[in-house]
Amino acid sequence: MHRKVKAISQILDTLFPSPGIPLEHTDPYTLLIAVLLSAQCTDARVNQVTPALFAKAKTPREMLELTIPEIAAIIRPCGLSNTKARAIWNLSKILMEKHRGKVPASLAALEKLPGVGHKTASVVLSQAFRKPAFPVDTHIHRCAKRWGLSSGKNVVQTEKDLKQLFPKKNWNKVHLQIIHYARAYCPARGHKVENCPICNSTLYIF
Repeated sequence: MHRKVKAISQILDTLFPSPGIPLEHTDPYTLLIAVLLSAQCTDARVNQVTPALFAKAKTPREMLELTIPEIAAIIRPCGLSNTKARAIWNLSKILMEKHRGKVPASLAALEKLPGVGHKTASVVLSQAFRKPAFPVDTHIHRCAKRWGLSSGKNVVQTEKDLKQLFPKKNWNKVHLQIIHYARAYCPARGHKVENCPICNSTLYIF
């Protein structure tokens, strides 16, 4: 397994040496909102919607000046707009009341915010605050199973397996690398092994 992980890391480092965050943002708060909106929605769609939202409100204080229906109308293309709008407004209220308008840099505090699950909290922790975390989305879950890195039935087990395989200092980078790689070479549909450097490697039997 060590040989496999090393080979995968080398391919990822070659193809995506400095992976960027797919969601456009300017600070921890705008990243938090963008990640929340990305639930059951593509990053590309979120990036089309957030400029209009952040033009009106890019801080918790400004967000509270909008009504929940106003927020929902702006984010409607992302889906689940009423639920997400309510979560955005309520978490902004909590940030103002309990965190002086700042996004907390702790997993436990982030997970207590409305609409913020473990994956969303992990993304904010790793990308906004540079703390080691390994957020697992559907792309990473799929690739981990396809590459034989995890047999986890859910993202919780997959996250646990990947954290054991990759050095902690690389978690933040590897999680982004796999997302970029999955989209470019290892998609859920139309996957062609011959076009996928990792799956096509003679090191593995799939």
